[in-house]
Amino acid sequence: MHMTSEVSTDGTILLSKDQSEEIWELGNAGAQNAAAVLSTLLNQKVTISLPSISVVNLSNLQEHIDDTLAAMVIFQIKGQVTSGGSLVLHVPKPSILRLSHIMLGQPENDREIDEMDKSMLHEVGNIMMSSYLDACATLLSIILLPSPPSMTIDMAHAILESIIATHEVDDNADQVLFFKTEMSCADEEIDAELFLLPSHALLKELLERFRKVRSENKG
Repeated sequence: MHMTSEVSTDGTILLSKDQSEEIWELGNAGAQNAAAVLSTLLNQKVTISLPSISVVNLSNLQEHIDDTLAAMVIFQIKGQVTSGGSLVLHVPKPSILRLSHIMLGQPENDREIDEMDKSMLHEVGNIMMSSYLDACATLLSIILLPSPPSMTIDMAHAILESIIATHEVDDNADQVLFFKTEMSCADEEIDAELFLLPSHALLKELLERFRKVRSENKG
């Protein structure tokens, strides 16, 4: 992997230092806002950190994800943007059961994922995605909203192939912002990843908007 500031790439995508810093600031703002909202919901401290952010080609995404049983919750990005993109929350099965144990008192032993688990994951996904987009929208001075989610539970690589094959991501989204997420809740570690799959136009639009807002604030 090639490092550009704090954002790594797979060598197929070039980022300037400014673009790298802007992506990091947007990702970190979203993580902190999501942690604050989840802390309020659960009435206990939740921390979310981003130890790494990667920008990779969509065709290489599977190399960055363990092929284990997991849920992926998919949201389309709506609001004051002219181009499309998707947000995907990836949560492996052990972390789904751990979250259900924390939030619902469900048993954490290795068992099948049930309807209560799925409902909980929809709620957590909605909160995290809305919080991420709210924080980014505040930085960009625009409105960003997630669509109603769709969710699939399967082996991770099979889900990715299905998402791409059914065009749940924009046809022009050949790059992925891969946010490695470390979440701690009730002293329990939760593994999760957040992917932003923007079209070329959306990523350019967001970064140009960020530069404009920062320039105005400096002025």
